[in-house]
Amino acid sequence: MAPRFPAARPAPGTEPDRIELKDPFAARIWAEKLNVSPEQLREAIDAVGDKASDVELHLKGSRSTTNADRVKKMGEISGEKPR
Repeated sequence: MAPRFPAARPAPGTEPDRIELKDPFAARIWAEKLNVSPEQLREAIDAVGDKASDVELHLKGSRSTTNADRVKKMGEISGEKPR
């Protein structure tokens, strides 16, 4: 027999895979964990939703460089011209 009541949802901010901006403490912890400002965290959530892995990937993707970028920069530093 199925339960009569739906399973209780965790309290806001306690789902480990979701970022809850309505909880200031949880939002601050996530911002620190992801090494971003609260505004950057808010913008990322607006862009991809509140799933922590999606937010992290979005933030890393927007701040990361490609190998080609790094090689080009190293060439500029050493005085070599890019090929």
